[in-house]
Amino acid sequence: MKKFSLALAAIAGLASVANAALADGGAKFLGNITTSSQIRSDMGTYWNQLTNENGCKWGSIHSVDNSGKSVFNFNGFDSCENGYKWAKEKPGERHFKFHALIWGSQKPDFLCTAKNPGITVEKTKQYITEWFDAVAAKFPDLEYIDVVNEAIWAGNNYHSGYNKPATGAEGISTDDPSCGGTYIIDALGGDRVVNGKHQYDFVKTAFEMARERWPEAKLIYNDYNTLSWQMNEGIEMIQTLLANGAPIDFYGQQAHDCKGMSKSDFESKLTRIHNETGLPLLISEYDIGEADDQKQKNDYANQIPFMWETEWIGGITIWGYINGATWAANTGIMEKDGRKRAAMVWLEEYFANNLDKGKNTTGEVVKVDPVPQEPFKGTAWAIPGKIEAEDFDVPGKGKNEDGTSNASFRDADSENHGDSDYRKDDAPGVDLYAKATGVVVGYNNTGDWLEYTVNVAEAGDYTMTASVATESSDASFTLSIDGKSVAEVPVSGSSWDDYADVTADVTLPAGKHILRMDVTAEYFDIDYFNFAKKGEIAIRSNARFETPVLADYDVFDMNGVRLGRMSAYSMNEAVNLLKSSSAVKVQGLYVIRSVKNGAVKSVRIAR
Repeated sequence: MKKFSLALAAIAGLASVANAALADGGAKFLGNITTSSQIRSDMGTYWNQLTNENGCKWGSIHSVDNSGKSVFNFNGFDSCENGYKWAKEKPGERHFKFHALIWGSQKPDFLCTAKNPGITVEKTKQYITEWFDAVAAKFPDLEYIDVVNEAIWAGNNYHSGYNKPATGAEGISTDDPSCGGTYIIDALGGDRVVNGKHQYDFVKTAFEMARERWPEAKLIYNDYNTLSWQMNEGIEMIQTLLANGAPIDFYGQQAHDCKGMSKSDFESKLTRIHNETGLPLLISEYDIGEADDQKQKNDYANQIPFMWETEWIGGITIWGYINGATWAANTGIMEKDGRKRAAMVWLEEYFANNLDKGKNTTGEVVKVDPVPQEPFKGTAWAIPGKIEAEDFDVPGKGKNEDGTSNASFRDADSENHGDSDYRKDDAPGVDLYAKATGVVVGYNNTGDWLEYTVNVAEAGDYTMTASVATESSDASFTLSIDGKSVAEVPVSGSSWDDYADVTADVTLPAGKHILRMDVTAEYFDIDYFNFAKKGEIAIRSNARFETPVLADYDVFDMNGVRLGRMSAYSMNEAVNLLKSSSAVKVQGLYVIRSVKNGAVKSVRIAR
């Protein structure tokens, strides 16, 4: 369990001081947003928390120059920097929420496939990383962050246009239809669908990136329609993300859809969301679009007390307070001339009389316990011995206390190019192919990696032999033990069907460890790794013979027809005998199988 302390706005006595915000001294914040891109002079008179309406959104800050280099302007339109500084003027009394790191709507134009035909998944990933790093460098001590905005899958699309233009809140399009979609989802790891349910891998990745940069911030997932039309989808999304280890601290309820909602309905919906997700909530964008003053005030009176007095609601941000200067008609609670609408008068009276009723236990956030990765077949691979490449560890969930991940693989390309259903449930993104020798790991991209739990019988020097196929002259991978590199292995070849051995000498410590293969140059397919004590012969059955033993090998064509039997002292000798034999008249791919242990090897014959 990780603890977060939510500092009180001020001591209770300060609530009566002139120009003190309505919630100063209370258990949580009552905030608002910038007005027409400005921080009004009376902002601190009423509110003790600020969210920039537009100035901190990705598309407002991030651009590229003519060479494609990232440029960041934190002090431009609706200045994000000024919002941050406003809160910093009174540390501990005022609070700032960054809105938002990842959003499918107000994103940089250069990410749009129609506006920038040259954009790629790799470049998108680079720009996202640069964006996170730039925000972290500018604001290293953020308190609240909307990490991902509007990513719920509903109605054959996401709430905002991550991969194609989407219809936003209340049926109003918030996307530029000329964008043509982006590669944001692919760049952040894709979105697997398992048993018909989206796994939101890209959302999880964004939260992991945020946690790495802001270990003490309150990380928020924020969305709309979660109190009405997509409540179930939202709950399922949060449950899935938490189960998969995403470090989410709050579920942000935009609450733009509460007009006319009864007190009992409002309370029961929020309670259900909290109970079924297990997360504390933030009311992140509350407003009531109502021209009738009394009706607007009635909704405030029915809904605000529950937000303030419920211990698992961590704060309230009203989305605009000057009528005519808010995102939707009639949501303001003050007129431009200073006249206060009934809802604003009610707010002042309520907080003057009920400040001490505010409850907040969200300072302590319960984390999902991490689940460690495990050997695929329940037992660590023995070294000396052979490791099947496709039998990498079963992935775990979350991160450990020391920050290490429990993931067991990474496949940068979310599309599965393989033709095998092997491990489709626990590792659907890894490209597995069915070959004559069994299942192999293929389509290995630069940056992909696989991990295996191994048990090394004896510390010392070993020879690693890997069976690989490629048409590249400069592919490569590295091997590491518990994060420490032990070998760099070049890979080259001329055929995807002809598997050849590549070797490397490695020094291994004794005991149980994590062996990792990192792809450092694409592409190649890999069948297995074999480790033998240096100077000893590695046999595919994992046995070692002191002297060669003559054995029988059957030869098959690719249709499975047995062509004959041959004898040889090793599989490699059998391969060479077949290649040189005049009995094979037709070129093509053949398979040799050991009669003794069933080991197989594919051989390409050229005539």
